[in-house]
Amino acid sequence: MKLFIAGHQGMVGAALVRRFTREPDVSLVLRTRRELDLGSAAAVEAFYAAERPDAAIIAAAKVGGIHANATYPADFLSENLAIAAHTIEGAGRAGVPRLLFLGSSCIYPKHAPQPMPEDCLLTGPLEPTNEAYAIAKIAGLKLAQAHRRQHGLCYHSAMPTNLYGPGDNYHPLNSHVLPALIRRFHEAKIAGHAAVVAWGTGTPRREFLQVDDLADACAFLLRLADPPDWINVGTGTDVTIRELTETVAAVTGFTGRIDWDATKPDGTPRKLLDVSRLAALGWRSRTSLREGLEKTYASFRAEQAAGTLRT
Repeated sequence: MKLFIAGHQGMVGAALVRRFTREPDVSLVLRTRRELDLGSAAAVEAFYAAERPDAAIIAAAKVGGIHANATYPADFLSENLAIAAHTIEGAGRAGVPRLLFLGSSCIYPKHAPQPMPEDCLLTGPLEPTNEAYAIAKIAGLKLAQAHRRQHGLCYHSAMPTNLYGPGDNYHPLNSHVLPALIRRFHEAKIAGHAAVVAWGTGTPRREFLQVDDLADACAFLLRLADPPDWINVGTGTDVTIRELTETVAAVTGFTGRIDWDATKPDGTPRKLLDVSRLAALGWRSRTSLREGLEKTYASFRAEQAAGTLRT
């Protein structure tokens, strides 16, 4: 199988490369941003026409945490819409028979039932802080579904929960909660600080999936003869932000206090995916949160030492 992975230099794309490099019958097709501008429909169509891959996984996206999404909504909407439209439409025009589009659990309504099933999509308003990103991902999901219905191409989507792992973004303002915590506790340990301030009460619950588990799920889905149009990918379990914070502190070796600032917002009380459909098909995550955090902290330190840490 000749497989194109869009976004192979990001955290998710790199995990996909690691996973599919182990497959003896897979030949990877990879392009950097300089080599292929996914924002250009003409460039993407020319690429597909020249390479003719057997399958594509669309892992490219503009991503960021709450601050980045709230500050740059136009960028998040326009850039992610362009990536989805050009990669999926270009594949369809070139007759690429198989495509897996990667979305996000943020596509579901803010007040979705917990755990969130696939069929709650478009049943209510989205979370305002990441609405732009979510709309772009919903559009990609629906475009893949439309190509499958209209052209008979096996285009489908996977909706992962919160991801973490090697190659994450550790920017102090624009990163997601878990890498932000890793960096904060690591720097507090190095500086010898007595305490770290955490936002909110620590009571909201969140689900986290190690990125190599997602890559394994993608390999599983790509082998299915008749996959669902879209399916949730997660662990099926969640932890409180307080439990997560305390675990990160322990993993990084920070022994000071954690002071909770309850004047700061907590956010959505719970955000957990219903992964029963994927489990029924035969796939479950394997990496525990503690194990995944230990590996991630080790990669954080290695990337920091090598000067490759994304900040």
